[in-house]
Amino acid sequence: MKLLKLVPDNTNIKFLKLRVPFFVLSLVLIFGSWAAVAVNGLNFGVDFAGGQEVRMTFQSREQAPIPSLRELVGGLGYGEPVVQEFGAPNQVSIRVPLPDGVEDTPGAATAIGDKVIAAIAAQYPDARRDGNDTVSGKVAGEFRNSAILALLAAMAAVSVYIWVRFEWQFGVGAMFALVHDVSVTLGLFALTQMEFSLQIVAAILAIIGYSLNDTIVVYDRIRENLKKYRKMPMNELLDLSVNETLARTVMTSLTLFVALIPLLIFGPPSLFGMVAAITVGLFIGTYSSIYMAGPLLIWMGVTTDSFVPTESAVDRQDKIARGQG
Repeated sequence: MKLLKLVPDNTNIKFLKLRVPFFVLSLVLIFGSWAAVAVNGLNFGVDFAGGQEVRMTFQSREQAPIPSLRELVGGLGYGEPVVQEFGAPNQVSIRVPLPDGVEDTPGAATAIGDKVIAAIAAQYPDARRDGNDTVSGKVAGEFRNSAILALLAAMAAVSVYIWVRFEWQFGVGAMFALVHDVSVTLGLFALTQMEFSLQIVAAILAIIGYSLNDTIVVYDRIRENLKKYRKMPMNELLDLSVNETLARTVMTSLTLFVALIPLLIFGPPSLFGMVAAITVGLFIGTYSSIYMAGPLLIWMGVTTDSFVPTESAVDRQDKIARGQG
């Protein structure tokens, strides 16, 4: 049986030839994305904006009917609810957004929670009320700040790792690629106003991991080729390295894409934002590992001689003493 080959052997695509226009495009995407975030803002979900949390136990069931609950509560008109298992499999936590001004009206938020509980009890008589609490905007804001710090810490940590594993130029290149990927993803959510929740933070962390994995594969091949081809011009060496890893990059991206498409089309609405973010990040991460990570090394002055160890006077005398000088 003949194996499927998506990328022919010995490809020789001149990626670096278009590095300037693609770099300009990347800068436009980064600044455009942050402009969209500044103008439109992000449509924060209950996790980050606060809301009313209801906790219930379904006493005669082993498993809570989470999909049905999501549809039932969503039909009450309070926005997209967050329904998830809380403790035992038959216990759930349901969070709904609060309309503007409700938090300032005593008892209004609790009344919304009571309506949610009543609607569920009408359809599921075995449902027991365990709690009805308001999550304030201040607490949600602290939650949001913690999520932002987690993303920044992850990006900084992986950049330091690449710096130590390779050289500082590689660390800077990886950081720029990650900033590019995260910025474009945030811009997508600012433009479409899809709900930005903890699921999206998890999706961005997945994008960071995928983009970093792709970038490290390319950087590792660049480092190997820097040792093998000392006389090759840097542009040609980077093109060679990207072409040598192209088959692996395409196969990885396509495999993930095939897995994501069914979720994107047939998956539940509650997962659409997360899957959409990962799908976009898949392509953006592949693009940045090819057109951002490599060319940045040239602009930072990396040459084929940059990482060649220099011979000290002691090493030179030692070689002479051994008759190798």
